[in-house]
Order: sequence, then structure tokens, then C-alpha cells
Amino acid sequence: MPMGHHRVMSERTADASPTARSGVDVLDDPVRSSLTGHHRHLAQRRGRVLRYRRDVSVFAAFPLDPGPADWSDAVELFGPGGTLPISGSMPTPPPGWATTMALPGVQMIARAVESAPDPAAVILTDDDVPEMLDLVARTRPGPFLPRTIEMGTYLGLRHGGALIAMAGERLHPAGATEISAVCTDPAHRGRGLASRLVLAVADGIVRRGEIPFLHTAAENVTAIRLYESLGFELRKELVFGSFRIPD
Repeated sequence: MPMGHHRVMSERTADASPTARSGVDVLDDPVRSSLTGHHRHLAQRRGRVLRYRRDVSVFAAFPLDPGPADWSDAVELFGPGGTLPISGSMPTPPPGWATTMALPGVQMIARAVESAPDPAAVILTDDDVPEMLDLVARTRPGPFLPRTIEMGTYLGLRHGGALIAMAGERLHPAGATEISAVCTDPAHRGRGLASRLVLAVADGIVRRGEIPFLHTAAENVTAIRLYESLGFELRKELVFGSFRIPD
């Protein structure tokens, strides 16, 4: 194996699957683990309902077994007429709540990823956020807000001074880190830039002794095949959904 490469093997991943002290796999609820752990400084909370600050991320943690108090807390946290995001499985909402999204997705975990740093990749900073927002708007890899960069390390590749590709760290449950915002300028696709950045971001995660994982839409077959070719495999199917809170 070339120097500087790190390999995440299936046996190691299976044995080191990140678990909370209760023994529950945190990847079953990575948003909650992140907001009560590494990202607690970015969290807002009402009872069992947590969310990221509005300019950081759209993600929220909502109980799998919600009761009346949880729905009331969601109203307090998101406001009447607001949107409650759901990731995992869709609970049955109270009367008057409308389902506004139910997108099938997949969670994939590194099983045999040969991560490696990329000498051409640069660490992106607050000064790069306008370019990052522009690239995301043109490529639509998923939600990316003005302060999303605070969730972890983001790497970029430049050509002629312009940002042409990026990827970074988003959710950070105990023992694992999500790779997200993987996108390439349409004029520069087909050159393997996304693969290079995924492996470079994964390298930073593995160096910390953590497991890389990621999410994508179930219908995004192109992305899924790319991630499989890099050594990720399906861990679970889930739904990315949302409810509109009554006014």
C-alpha cells in the first residue's frame, strides 16, 4: 500500500462500530448523537427535540417514539408554520400537520476504504464560504448554509483560482464522522475530483480513529456506485422527510 494511505477494513469496522454507552449504535440516530456530543455548541433544544442553529444546518433530532409533549416542543423550537425535518423513519403526525417531504435515502459506511490525503486539496475557511455556497447552488449536493463549515473540516480543489470541487465533514456522532457536500463544477466532472476529495476527507477521519460514513438519496444511483467503488457499503435505508407545522 502506498505511503500515506490508510485502509478501513470490514473486520475493523464491524468490531469498532460506534456505539453510545447504552450500547445503541449511534449511526441509527447520528443527528442526536452529534447534537448532544461534538456539536452541542451548535444545538438548540426543547425536551427531547434538538436542532442545529438555523444558519448551520437544517437537521434536527426528533424522538422515534414521539408523544404529545414532543410535538409541542417541536412547535416551540421551529415555530408555527415552520418545518420539522425528520431523518430515519416518518412518525405519524398530529392532525393538521402536513407531510412536505419523504425522500428515500441510504446510509453507507466505510468497509474497505483506502483513504489518502490529496496534496492539491486545500482546507476551506470562512473566507471561502461565498464560493462554497455558489458551487452548492449550481450542483445541489444537499443542504449547505452560511455556517455549515463550522460542523467540520471542508476540503476543496481549485483551478485557475476558482473552487471547482469540494467535500467535507457534517454530522459527527461519537466514533464516526459523516462525509457530505461532495460536489464538482459541471465543467470539471469526469476527472475523478469527487473521488479524490472523498478519500482525502476520509483520511482525516480515519486518522482520528473514527469511521467515515455518508448519506445519499436512494435514487442517486450514480453516487451510490461511486461510493461503492471507493469501499463504502450500504448500512441502512432511511427516509429524509419533513412536516409543516400548523400556523
